Amino acid sequence: MRLSTKGRYAVMAMVDLAFHSDGRPVALSEIAFRQEISLSYLEQLFAKLRRGGLVRSIRGPGGGYLLSRGTVDTRIADIILAVDEPLRATRCPPGTGTGCMGDKSRCLTHDLWEELGNQIHRYLSSVSLADVCDKRVLAASPGAQAPSDRRAGGPSEKAESPVAGLAAQ
Repeated sequence: MRLSTKGRYAVMAMVDLAFHSDGRPVALSEIAFRQEISLSYLEQLFAKLRRGGLVRSIRGPGGGYLLSRGTVDTRIADIILAVDEPLRATRCPPGTGTGCMGDKSRCLTHDLWEELGNQIHRYLSSVSLADVCDKRVLAASPGAQAPSDRRAGGPSEKAESPVAGLAAQ
C-alpha cells in the first residue's frame, strides 16, 4: 500500500478537527500548530476534503472548518480517498488489466499484494473518526501505550469497537 504523507496528514488533521471542534469551527492555523503540519499544506488538503464532502468551511471572524458528518459516519478510508490517495499495494497500473512485468503479465506475487491492499481498505473502512478519537484503535505492538487524553472528561464511550480485535491480528 502506498500511503504517503498526504494521506497520513489528512487523517491527522481530521482527527484533530473532530477532537477539538466541540461544535465550533476550528481554524486551520490551530490544527497546523497542534499537529506540526504546514498551514499551506493543510489548506491544500482541506480543499480536497471539502470537495469530498467531509468538511465544510465557515468564513469570517471565528470561522474555520467543521465536519460535514458525524465522527461515527466518517471513515478513515473516506479521508484517504478524498485526498486522492490510492489504496494499492501492487505496482500494476490500476484498472488496465495489464500487469507490471515487461511483457504486461502479472508478477507471481500480484494476488498477494492485491489482497493485502483489499484488507487494508476493508480495515480503514471499518474505522471511524469516533473510534480514533475515543481511543478504540490501539497499537498491538509491545510497549505501545495510548496517548494521554487531552479532552476534559475523557472518551465519550467505552463500548467495544468492532475493530478492536483487528489490531491484535
